[in-house]
Amino acid sequence: MQKFTALLIILFLGMPILIAAQDNDPDVEIDWDYYTTDLYTRGDQTFTINLGVTFPTIFINNGKSIDHNITPPVGGSGSLIYGFYFNSHLFTGFEVGGMFLPTIAGNTIYIITLGARTGTQFIAGRFEFPLHLTIGMSWHNYLNMGYYGLCLKAGGSAFFRASNDWSFGLATGWGWYPQWTSDPKKDVYGNFADLTFSARYHF
Repeated sequence: MQKFTALLIILFLGMPILIAAQDNDPDVEIDWDYYTTDLYTRGDQTFTINLGVTFPTIFINNGKSIDHNITPPVGGSGSLIYGFYFNSHLFTGFEVGGMFLPTIAGNTIYIITLGARTGTQFIAGRFEFPLHLTIGMSWHNYLNMGYYGLCLKAGGSAFFRASNDWSFGLATGWGWYPQWTSDPKKDVYGNFADLTFSARYHF
């Protein structure tokens, strides 16, 4: 009985040493001064809301710049964006957007876009700077006239990572909206720039 009691005492006293030895396993010890990890891993996703303004810039017809007849030369712009990340620097996804602009006659031009999106981003501490390219289709509506065609968009953003779940920042972009007709002399190539406030949810 005395031997059994002595064995229990030895095990009880030796248990903290065994646990400490496991916690300090040299095979899993990390030197935090040099250890780094990716902020994003494959499968991370984001959902972004953009709201702001858009500006008509250059409109080309038959090789010449034409008046866009939009006044004041500013309208509203917004988009919903889904992003899927392969790593911290490469992503893809899709975008649904829209804008409206007033005309000299007091009417309104509406444009809705839907496109596939891809890009890269750079990270500096809690700041993230994505660059993107979107290709898709657009629906134009003005009075009783409509048009369905191609759109190309490119731009960049600057985000501050406020928490694990949310980033906030500014985004700017350039959009190219061609309107092709049966007569090439009547084709119009519209260009718009936008500036928006952005909120991005990470999940």
